[in-house]
Amino acid sequence: MQPGVSVYNLSLKLPGKSFSRETTILNITGYDLGIYSVEDDATRLICSTVCLDPGIPEMVAMHNCESTSGCCHLYMESNTSFHLKLVNNHSKSNIGALSNHTSKLWDRISIASDGPSGLLLWWQIVDQSNCVAAKKNMADYACISEHSECFHGSHGYICMCNYGYTGNPYFPDGCSKLDDRGYNPIPSRADCTRWCGNASVQFPFGLEEGCFASEDFHLNCTNTTSSGALILLKAKHVIGINIAEGTVNVTSLDQQGMYSMTENFVFPIPGSFSSAQWVAANRSCFEAQQNSSRYACMSINSKCVEVSVKDLNFVHRVYVGYRCKCSDGFQGNPYIQTGCQDINECLQPNKCKGICHNTKENFSCTECPRKTEYDPLKMQCTKRQQPLLLGIIIGLSCGFGTLFLSFSAALLIRRWKRNVQKQLRKNYFQKNQGLLLETLISLDESANENTKIFPLEELEKATNNFDPTRIIGHGGHGMVYKGILSDQRVFAIKKSKVIEESEISQFINEVAVLSQINHRNIVKLFGCCLVTEVPLLVYDYVSSGSLSEVLHADSSDGFSLSWGDYLRIALETAGALSYLHSSASISIFHRDVKSSNILLDVNYTAKVSDFGASRLVPINQTHIVTNVQGTFGYLDPEYFHTRQLNGKSDVYSFGVVLVELLLRMKPVFTSESGTVKSLSNYFLQEFWCGPRGSNRGRDEHYRLTCRAMLEATRRRKTNHETGGDRTADFANKTDELISA
Repeated sequence: MQPGVSVYNLSLKLPGKSFSRETTILNITGYDLGIYSVEDDATRLICSTVCLDPGIPEMVAMHNCESTSGCCHLYMESNTSFHLKLVNNHSKSNIGALSNHTSKLWDRISIASDGPSGLLLWWQIVDQSNCVAAKKNMADYACISEHSECFHGSHGYICMCNYGYTGNPYFPDGCSKLDDRGYNPIPSRADCTRWCGNASVQFPFGLEEGCFASEDFHLNCTNTTSSGALILLKAKHVIGINIAEGTVNVTSLDQQGMYSMTENFVFPIPGSFSSAQWVAANRSCFEAQQNSSRYACMSINSKCVEVSVKDLNFVHRVYVGYRCKCSDGFQGNPYIQTGCQDINECLQPNKCKGICHNTKENFSCTECPRKTEYDPLKMQCTKRQQPLLLGIIIGLSCGFGTLFLSFSAALLIRRWKRNVQKQLRKNYFQKNQGLLLETLISLDESANENTKIFPLEELEKATNNFDPTRIIGHGGHGMVYKGILSDQRVFAIKKSKVIEESEISQFINEVAVLSQINHRNIVKLFGCCLVTEVPLLVYDYVSSGSLSEVLHADSSDGFSLSWGDYLRIALETAGALSYLHSSASISIFHRDVKSSNILLDVNYTAKVSDFGASRLVPINQTHIVTNVQGTFGYLDPEYFHTRQLNGKSDVYSFGVVLVELLLRMKPVFTSESGTVKSLSNYFLQEFWCGPRGSNRGRDEHYRLTCRAMLEATRRRKTNHETGGDRTADFANKTDELISA
């Protein structure tokens, strides 16, 4: 937008009545715009935009136009001109909005076409309404080339060259015949590869140079193993080739439709799947047989077949060329010299109702001898059945009929149960807010690439139907199973204990949080499953348990980590919290930092986990007011009393973890006098880093640890320091411990 200019115009006027326009979809993105339609000097407001949230990215607003307040989604009807007036309403906005124009949409207008073909203009000849009227006045008839054809338009007509011809139909002799100079009926190589995976590639098709009749019959094989796929003309995936019928079944890679390929192929049905007809060349059989060096029907037991298809108006048939077919009584490939072989028609089912006699190129039938009859199952004459045998057959038929009905009933019941289960899973998906989760994932490109929604069957197989022996832990909001997928990757699968609405919201929250995080010291989310009554999470398997298990394990087993390992784990945890608070794309407050949520991998590297209680906070907010949630003993007292959650709350909980590391005591314990005490209060009251702990003050590691713990657990009296600053400071202090 230009300074001082508040009104902009967007218009399109068709050049003339010969031109028409398809329906156009416009996405107009901008901040606080009024969009008016101008018709006969009258203006009418048709859409307006607002964008009060400066955090909305422009691409999100444009690609989710119908659900975003910063974008207008307009349908411009076909065959009409239009005039739009775009009015910038910034001067009318409130002062608060004007002072916060960090949005990229503030000072520009973006206009994009949302259709598959963009803004597309068509043209046609409009001096006559259709082909019938145009041909009545041959003096002005536009299709003057000898081999051209007229096709109806919406309010006129267009000209095209006949199939097998190419050029400009609006000039005399503009349409010239395609020739068959490129067709070579004999492959120049004898060592051609004739298989692509499990698919046979017969001549005139081929895979290598010198193995196909012309370039149009050149196929590309993606892999010669059983998984190989055939690609035709770089745009069609070949499903099967029928040499006898002259067809090839394909799926489209470019969605092209009728008559859009080459002179050798015709695709009669536009779409993703079709059965294409093909011809050897655009010649009649008589013309092709005059040039024996290019004639495709090489087998002496073959014949030429002329191929025609319906024109674009689906009224007349258009001749497109010829193909080859084995003569009656023969089968095989007519495009090679010994390709058509005599067949035994008597082996074909129900070829004749008696005794069959096979002859070269034909067969004959005679009646069955007296007292015999033709058995269609055995395909031969058998002795007539006696009444007793007929009764037995009827009885057996009734028995088998009953079995068939029983089997059909069981099959229908099974299908009904399957449909009920399918509907139940659909209901669970909606109940578990699956649509919301898909929206959250789709808005973040990295989450969309890395987060997968797993089918239930895959997770059931991975956990042996959630065998209790696969349970490896209990999270704050569910039970955790060890799962092994079919590709032998090991994952941890979290299953929620309860199905209350609040727990589902926490589950969706955990997926939304983890999908945006990529940090080596934070557990990695791989996906989820929403079609069960209890939602499931799939994340990285951390094999060495939690810090709490290692810290408070029975010392009799002889295993323990060194003080340096504990300090390293503390540093890694501090770095993860610092990333969550200030380095991620949006601030994340964990809200449940504790030693049991710090997992250890095989190298005892820290992995912060369990984000079910976490909250996402915009970068420009220092805190949010929310219900108190966390674990007693680790809970920040100030957050408990004020319900104001910020990064300092996680810092306090991290300080309790540091005290837990130093004293090897649980956050809530029973003293020798039988009193239940909080570890943080006990630490501050006893002041272990002061006079009572002076005998330990000689250890520099211990002194710096005490300093970090006091910084974390002291009651905060000032508010000028942010949680991200405090977390980064602890990461630096903990780093001093390693260096000391």
